[in-house]
Amino acid sequence: MLTTDFVPGTPNWIDLGAPDTDAAVAFYSAVFGWTFQSAGPEAGGYGFFQRDGGTVAALGPLTEEGASPAWTPYFHTPDADATSKAVEQAGGTVRVPPMDVFTAGRMAAFTDPTGADFAVWQPGDTKGLDTVMEPNTLCWTELYTTDAAAAKDFYRSVCSWQYQDMDMGGGMVYSVVSSPGGGTDDDPGQGGIMQLQEENLAAGSGSEWHPYFGVTDCDATFATATEHGATPLVAPIDAPGVGRLAMLMDPSGAPFALIKGDPTTT
Repeated sequence: MLTTDFVPGTPNWIDLGAPDTDAAVAFYSAVFGWTFQSAGPEAGGYGFFQRDGGTVAALGPLTEEGASPAWTPYFHTPDADATSKAVEQAGGTVRVPPMDVFTAGRMAAFTDPTGADFAVWQPGDTKGLDTVMEPNTLCWTELYTTDAAAAKDFYRSVCSWQYQDMDMGGGMVYSVVSSPGGGTDDDPGQGGIMQLQEENLAAGSGSEWHPYFGVTDCDATFATATEHGATPLVAPIDAPGVGRLAMLMDPSGAPFALIKGDPTTT
């Protein structure tokens, strides 16, 4: 379970890189009821999605050449520079070297050896997201990867992650991710890693992280999102023991998912 008691390796921030930030604000405001607060003229268009006055995600224009619209998860680190060295030693790529973000903290952005982009956040004045695990906030991060074994080795080395492998049947394995000291005693999980299937690979799918946002009604939120221009990827479906989930691409092409917790366990 995600919490805001951030420890190394746990998700503590997420932001969207979008080609049209005004359009992104309009879309996510309609879907989740978020408001947007600019970080100011010196921030280059970056700002914060908020819910009830607390930051639940962030948004900025695409700044890297050739970058595609995407949500990027950030994981807590006490030392962004040390993490950057660990990424290189483990076979990853440094896309954005460690840099200070005013007095808010220090960040760096990477690509893992399988091609998935992610980032880290070393807290300063800003510790991380204000709210998680509530309706219309981040509740899970999930990596679809071309090489699950390589990805697990990489993140174990860089983030000290631990894994619990679950047999999904048909040769599919889902690895639940946890960080030492993260989550709760009852539910230490913070995300998952899953191998892309052969048909996905043949269709050209690559490694990427997807955020899951909690909702009170998966079907209704899915309908709202599609009405406002989202492309359906996975229509609402029940996942036994997990809940009801769906996956979409926003109007710019950034993938994200919805989940309503299983009513028998919530």
